[in-house]
Order: sequence, then C-alpha cells, then structure tokens
Amino acid sequence: MTEITNKKYDIVITGGRVIDPETGLDAVRNVGIKGGKIAAVTEEPIKGNETIDATGHVVSPGFIDMHSHNGGYPFGQKLALHDGVTTPMELELGVYPVKGWYNSLEGKSRTNYGATVGSVPIRERILNPDFKELFDGNLILDALARPDDSHLSMNWSKDHASAEQIEQFERMMEEGLQEGAIGVGHAVGYMVNGCSQQESVIVQQMAGKYSVSSFVHARFSSQMPPTSGLLALFEMMAPQEIYGGGIVFQHVHAQALRDLMNALALFDTARAKGIQVIGEIYPYNYGATIVGADYLVPENYGPNMGRDYSDIIETANLEPLTKERYNKLMQTAPMTSVMFYNAQEEDMLKGLAHPSTVVGSDAFPYTVRETGEIALAWDTPFDAVVGHPRGAGTHARILALVRDKKLNISLPLAVSKMTYMIAQYLEENGVPQMADKGRIQVGKDADITIFDPETVQDNATMQTGALPSSGIPYVLVNGTVVINDSKAVDDVFPGKAVWGSGKAA
Repeated sequence: MTEITNKKYDIVITGGRVIDPETGLDAVRNVGIKGGKIAAVTEEPIKGNETIDATGHVVSPGFIDMHSHNGGYPFGQKLALHDGVTTPMELELGVYPVKGWYNSLEGKSRTNYGATVGSVPIRERILNPDFKELFDGNLILDALARPDDSHLSMNWSKDHASAEQIEQFERMMEEGLQEGAIGVGHAVGYMVNGCSQQESVIVQQMAGKYSVSSFVHARFSSQMPPTSGLLALFEMMAPQEIYGGGIVFQHVHAQALRDLMNALALFDTARAKGIQVIGEIYPYNYGATIVGADYLVPENYGPNMGRDYSDIIETANLEPLTKERYNKLMQTAPMTSVMFYNAQEEDMLKGLAHPSTVVGSDAFPYTVRETGEIALAWDTPFDAVVGHPRGAGTHARILALVRDKKLNISLPLAVSKMTYMIAQYLEENGVPQMADKGRIQVGKDADITIFDPETVQDNATMQTGALPSSGIPYVLVNGTVVINDSKAVDDVFPGKAVWGSGKAA
C-alpha cells in the first residue's frame, strides 16, 4: 500500500468529479483533508475519520465573492454558504476603520472574510462630524440598521472636499492599507457630483503604491455621451497607467450597458500590455441599491440608461415607482431600498460568457418584511425577508445557466470564473493568501464546494429574495464542514481573515 492509502485523513471526499481550474484537472478523484488543508488528490482509495460520498457530484474549490455587502454578519454568511461561497469579501464599498472591522469578525465567522479600505466610509467621517460608528467599520449597517443613532448623512455623496480634507482622505486611506486592507474600495458611482477626480487619482495612486487593486463602482451608469460608462472607466484607467495597481470594475455591465462588449475589449487590450484590469458581472439584469443613488436620478436613468420610473421597484412592497413616489422618497427617505433594471439580459449573458470576466454577487442586505429591520441573525427565516435574489443565488444561477445552455461556456470555465480566476487576480495584486485558494491541489486550503451539476439551482426570486440555493449539499471552509447534507451547521466558526500585504512598493 502507498503512503497515501496508509494515511488516515480527517475527512475524505470520495468518487467526485474534481475540477481544478489551474491545472485543468477534470476527472473522478478522491480528496483527503487534514489540518484544514488538502492533503491528497488521488485515484487510490483513502480513508478518513469522516467520509463524504461525492459520487455524481462536482468537487470544486470554494467559491470566492469579491463583492458582498452581506459577508460581515451571520445571515449573509448563511446565504453565501448555501450558494457555495466560502470567501465573501467587502471590496467595492470597503470599510473604515479596517482593523476594527477585522477584529469584529475574528473567531466569529463561518466564512473567510476580507475588506478594502473604502473611500465612501472615509468621506462620511471627514464630511459629517456628527457621524457615530456603531458597526465596527460597516457603513452599510450604520446606514440601514440604525440610521437615527449613527446620524449617517448623504454628505459623502454630495459634498465637495476641501484641499485639507483631500489630504486627510489620503492619510486615512493609507492608514487602512497599512492595517492590512486587501485594496481600495471606490464606489464613485454613488458620488457622481461629490467626489473629485483628484480623489479618484489618489485611490489609484494608493493602489499602485501598495501593489494592490482598486475595486470600483464606476462613476457613470450610462450609454450616452458625454457621460458614458466608457468615460467612467477612463477616469480610473488613466491614473492606473501612471501609478500602477490593479482595477476590478465591479458589475461593469450595469455601468457600460450596451457598450459592455466594447468595455471588455478595452480590458483585454490593456491586459495584453501588462495592465491589471478585469470586469466583474452578476447574472441578473437588475440591481439593488438605495433610491437616492446618483445614477437613478431621472436625467440619467431615463435618457442615459434607457429606463423609466416604473423600472425601479420599491423592495419593501415590490411596487414599481411612479414619478410622485420617487420624488416623495427622495425628499423623505433617500436610503429606501429599491431594485432597478439596468443592462439588457442579452448583454449580461454575453458579458458572462466573455473569457476574461469573473462573477460577483453584489449581495445587498435583506430586510425583515414585518419589521423593516435589517436581517442580521443567523436563524432569520429565509421566507421572512425581502431583497435582491443575487445575495442568495448568484453562483448556483451561473451553474444552472451553464447546464441549461443559456450561458454558452463550459462547466470548468464557469467554476474558474467563481474560483481560480479571482484567486489568481488577487494573488497577483497584493493578496498572497490567495495562492492557497481557488484550487483543488495538495497543500492548498480546504475550502471546497460540492454540487450536483444536474440539480444545482438558484431558488431566490425578486419576490422571495432569500430562498437558499439547492443542489449544493456540502461546503467546507478550511477543512470544516459548514453545509452538511444541505443543512447549515450553526456552531462552527472556521472562517479566517484574508489580508492585503500592507507594504508600500
């Protein structure tokens, strides 16, 4: 007998179709796990203290989500795990202070976690002296869970920073990178008329200085000149050419719209020149935000996006807005959650099929239907909340679209777009831990998602936004089973922090 077959593993996964995107392995193998790491990938029989029979299933690296606003609290993690996500990260909006956010999750997280330092939370602190932090750097929860107590304003979105405040902005951003932020989050699309181009330059300058990436919600959601989505890409790519650093343009289909394929061709040409830039897409032609978002103002949403008031849906009651209702909400409750149609479905599917794009969910917080409170608790009933289905079903939806041939790519490429391609990009842009994720190889982290390619399915809809995905019976985080026979395990906390390098180039 060989050393592999003699060895006793903590967990063995037998008879599954192992897909490792980096090496191209796509074959039936047995996987042995020991000490939180993958210790064997073999055709030989192996034994462990616990056995998972994966016959008829795919054994995939755990899905990595660069774009989750839910991953920092239990209910969001539960939905992510049911969707196969082992590493949801807050990279677009970001956090501040960075160290406080990471400390709040240490030893308490079911998933791996990581965050950028964010331009939005920094601007709110600078421009709103009344702001009080309640959720350890998590601005979304300060805004939506306890707005009366946090005194959060829209100053971050509308106000112009002085020269002195811009210097403070730069100092705070650098502090966050030195504390280990994964990169810089820059949701400038919510600050169209407030954030200066100089602040956008600083974002990319800091990304270059620390050899990390920016994660950008670009300034314009428009397909019309002079403020098109393509122009918004140039705002960040120009300083990138000077200062370096990577750029992830998140949900780029919602900014470029009918120009999406031109945008992706631009990225491909840039990468051929050695420039680190990728586009991220979610598999829906509608998004979720607040009614006060800059890109939903009528002069943009109508002529520039080709939409109307009725294409904006109030999340709480699923009623399309009218002009009168929109104006009232803008005057009285601009933080009201809404869903809105953006790209055309055919463009979204073409973008997902493009060889270089990756998948991200943009998972947004859910609201308890009866109380209007943000759904934070692990045991919140799935059918008791309202919200965008992408927070529950993005990754299963990709797999179902591939199976049903609505998305014309191979299953291994689909897996890669949710695992290895993301891990590789992050590894190359200042996140060394990602060398051990996104792969099914000996020595790598045992973040593993097991799914049935014939039955995997997203179940969340606009009406029932948090119904968990099915056909994903097992998920492991750092070698610990967190989804067991399709049920979430509620008393284990194997999640580990993912850090940026924190060192200037």
